Amino acid sequence: MAGIADVARAAGVSKSTASRALTGAGYVSDGTRARVQQAAAALGYVPTTSAVSLVTGRTQTVGVVVPALDRWFFAQVLEGIQDALRERRYDLALYGAAPESDARREMFEHILARKRFDGLIAVGIEPSAHELERLVAFDRPVVSVGGYDVGTHAVSIDDEAAARIATEHLIGLGHRSITFLGGDPDGRRTSFGDQHRLAGYLSAMRGAGLEASVHHTPAEVTVPGGYGAAVKLLGDRRARPTAIVGVCDEVAVGAIIAARRLGLRVPEHLSVVGIDDHSYAEMFSLTTLQQRPHQQGRAAVQLLMWQLEDPTAPTHRIYESSPLIVRNSTAAVDDAASAIIGVGP
Repeated sequence: MAGIADVARAAGVSKSTASRALTGAGYVSDGTRARVQQAAAALGYVPTTSAVSLVTGRTQTVGVVVPALDRWFFAQVLEGIQDALRERRYDLALYGAAPESDARREMFEHILARKRFDGLIAVGIEPSAHELERLVAFDRPVVSVGGYDVGTHAVSIDDEAAARIATEHLIGLGHRSITFLGGDPDGRRTSFGDQHRLAGYLSAMRGAGLEASVHHTPAEVTVPGGYGAAVKLLGDRRARPTAIVGVCDEVAVGAIIAARRLGLRVPEHLSVVGIDDHSYAEMFSLTTLQQRPHQQGRAAVQLLMWQLEDPTAPTHRIYESSPLIVRNSTAAVDDAASAIIGVGP
């Protein structure tokens, strides 16, 4: 395999000049750069990460911290990060561990501190353990994906506005008994973004004079979690709402499944709105607020590259758009909804 010395010899330049021409670190004339690149292509030379690091002082590696890999949002963000880094010929070092676990504490206290990265992207970091602050203390560029940041570069949707728009959509259809489904009431297991979504629901309800109808039903933010909570919520015909705002699409899909099992037709008897535009949303014809986590991952990489190029640049928060996608899970309120007939086998 050809090395940098072979490329330099073929191009008639020194090794340091060849390195600068191929890595972009330092001045090289356009003619010399073209000659070196042609020699590298002819010899099939590919610069190694270690070789680039020696010249630029960078590792060409970005660390990515995520709380879980089995959730749609995190997987999509990660895919976007990976695609954007691959285009820039950067390596990705992935670290994932569940919040409040021993493995996660070990990751923050020891593993990340001794690793070498050019920068870090933190996805879905929670404020309770001051994890983002600890990443910033490593004195490397940091970008946050999600609602929480500590003055770092960040990218997210406006979670509060998304839930407010979802709730106002239902109010505009004549619904007054609207339940917010998902998350933990005391916030201990509710993500930072989910808390903002609950706040958006409350804002819309209060703005419409519906404070007396505010109702939050806790649920794990999964399809089974939404299903289990919705079965209990909808099981009492006298108290069940006419509409549900799911904290996310997975919870909303669980609610739709529960309604069907209970003999309720969606949207004739129950309207359901989600947030995310999950891959399941189209299949369940779910009205939802769309977000594009893949694009958020790509945007996070762009913000990180800006920091690497200019460490003095002012911080940016990018709010990705989250338009309302109206499908067939919402309709005008039906006051003549039929009784529930019970859960089947």
